[in-house]
Amino acid sequence: MELTALVFLPAATAVLVGLLPAGQERQARYVALGGALAALALSFWLFVRFDRDAAGFQFVEDVSWVRAAGFELRYALGVDGLSMPLVLLTTILTVAAVLVSFSIEHRQRLYYACLLVLSTSVLGVFTALDALLFFLFWELELAPMYLLIAIWGSGRKEYSATKFVLYTIAGSAFMLVGILLLAFGSGTFDVRTLAAGGVGETLLPLRWVFLFLLIGFAVKLPVVPVHTWLPDAHSDAPTAVSVMLAGVLLKMGGYGIIRFCLAMLPDQADEFAVWLAALAVVSILYGAFVTLRQTDMKRLIAYSSVSHMGVVLLGVSALGVTGLIGATYQMLAHGLITGLLFVMVGLMYDRTHTREIARLGGLARQMPLIATGLVFAGMASLGLPALAGFVAEVTVFLGTFERYEAAVLAAIFGVVLSAGYILWLLQRVVFGPVRHEWDHLSDQRYWWEHAAVGTLAALIVLLGVYPRVVTEVLEPAIASIVGRLPA
Repeated sequence: MELTALVFLPAATAVLVGLLPAGQERQARYVALGGALAALALSFWLFVRFDRDAAGFQFVEDVSWVRAAGFELRYALGVDGLSMPLVLLTTILTVAAVLVSFSIEHRQRLYYACLLVLSTSVLGVFTALDALLFFLFWELELAPMYLLIAIWGSGRKEYSATKFVLYTIAGSAFMLVGILLLAFGSGTFDVRTLAAGGVGETLLPLRWVFLFLLIGFAVKLPVVPVHTWLPDAHSDAPTAVSVMLAGVLLKMGGYGIIRFCLAMLPDQADEFAVWLAALAVVSILYGAFVTLRQTDMKRLIAYSSVSHMGVVLLGVSALGVTGLIGATYQMLAHGLITGLLFVMVGLMYDRTHTREIARLGGLARQMPLIATGLVFAGMASLGLPALAGFVAEVTVFLGTFERYEAAVLAAIFGVVLSAGYILWLLQRVVFGPVRHEWDHLSDQRYWWEHAAVGTLAALIVLLGVYPRVVTEVLEPAIASIVGRLPA
C-alpha cells in the first residue's frame, strides 16, 4: 500500500490542518511541512527501491472498484521509469512550496489544506493505472488551484483563476471524449492493457481519438495557441502556487502525451509527429519572442515556460528513445529551475512589493544572497553547462536532429533568445545602478528560505553533473514505449 499512502498522505495532512483549532493558525505551517516531508521521504524510499532494469510498472496496487455498464473500473496505482521521477519531483516541490509559504498570514489552515490537496491530485495523475481514475485525479486539482489563486493571489486574481479553470475544463472535455472512445473500443479503462495494444475499433477513426487526447494535454502543457491562461495564472498566483504550477502541473500535460498519445496510439503518433514538431517550434519561438517584451518578472518567467515546454514537445515528436528521454529530463529540469526562479522572485517581491523590472536595479549590493540565487537560476534556465537545463536541451536536440533538422535549428535559435531575455532580466534587476529606495530591505535570512533555495539549487547541480541518476530509471520504460512505435 505504499503508493496509496504516498498519494493520500498530503490529503490526510490537509484534513489534520483543517481540524486545528481556530487559535492555532500558525501551527498549520508546521503540520503541513511535516506531511510534505513524510511524503518526500516515502517517495525517495520508493525511488531507491525502484528496479532500474525493469520496464513495467512497480509497486502496483490493483483492486476492483466499480462495475457498471459492462465496464470494470479499478483502483489501480503503479509507477514505472517514466512516472517515478515525476512523483519524486512533485514531493520535492511540495516541500519547497510549503517552505516559501511561511510568510502567508491570511487563512493559513485553508491555504495549506488546498496546497496539500493539490499535491495529492498531481501524485494521483502520475500513479493512476486506470484511465478514469487518471481523469478524476486530473480534475481534482481544479478546486484547490482556483482557491489558491482567487483568495491569496494578487492583481486580477479572480479573473486569472477563472480563466485557468475554464481552459482546463475545456481541454478536459476533449480528453474525456478520447478516453471514453478508447474504453468503448477496447472494453477497458486499464492503462496497461491499452498501452499493450488493446485498443480496438472506436466510434470515430483513431486519429480523432489522438487529437481529442492531444488537445486536453496540450492545454495543460501548454502549447501555443492554447497557452494564454498560463501568464495570467502565474502573474497573479502566490509564490508557492507558481512553484507548483510551473514545477509539476505543466508536467501533467507532457506526461499525458507520452503515456496516452504515444503509448496507446503509436500509429497515429507517427502520423502527426511532424505537426507536433511544428507546434513545438512555434511554442519555442513565440514564447521566447514574447518573453523579450515582458516588464513583469513573473510574466517573463511564465512565457519562458511556454518556450521550454515547447522543447518537451519537440523531444516527443522525435518518437525515439533519446528524444523522449530528453523530453522527460526537460520536464524534471524545468520543474526545478523554474521553481527556483519563482522562489527567488517571490523573495524579492516579499521585500520590495513590486515585480516591475523597471523599478528594480542594483539589488546585488542590497540583497546579495537573493541576487545570487536569481543569477544561478537564470544561468540554469538559459542552459549553462553542468546544470540540469543543459543536459535536457542537448539530449532533446540530439534525439530530434536526425528526424527534424530544421526544427532543431529553429529551436536552437530559441535557446539564443532565452539567453537574451535572461541576461537582460539579470542586468536590469541584479546589476546596474543602485536604487537607494531599497537600502532598508533585508536579504534572505530565514531558515525556510535557505532550505528551499539550497535544496533546489543542489538538485539542479546534481542533475547537471550526474544525469545517470535519472536516465537509468527512464530508459527501460521509454524504450518499451518506443518499441511499439512504427520504425
